[in-house]
Amino acid sequence: MRTVGLALLAISGSVIAAPVVLPVAVVSIAGYLAVAGGVLSAVSQLTVGDVLTSHQKTVNRARDGG
Repeated sequence: MRTVGLALLAISGSVIAAPVVLPVAVVSIAGYLAVAGGVLSAVSQLTVGDVLTSHQKTVNRARDGG
């Protein structure tokens, strides 16, 4: 999911920064997609971090005898 979010950010950033004049609706939609991509990437990264932290705790407990 993180990759999808990053792809949305890249595509929407390209549309927003396009050197040609685009309709306001297209630029507005690209802005919303940028926000959605950022949120998707952030949430995806947070959930991966929690899983890794949980796994590290299990490994440390096993190693430390607890």
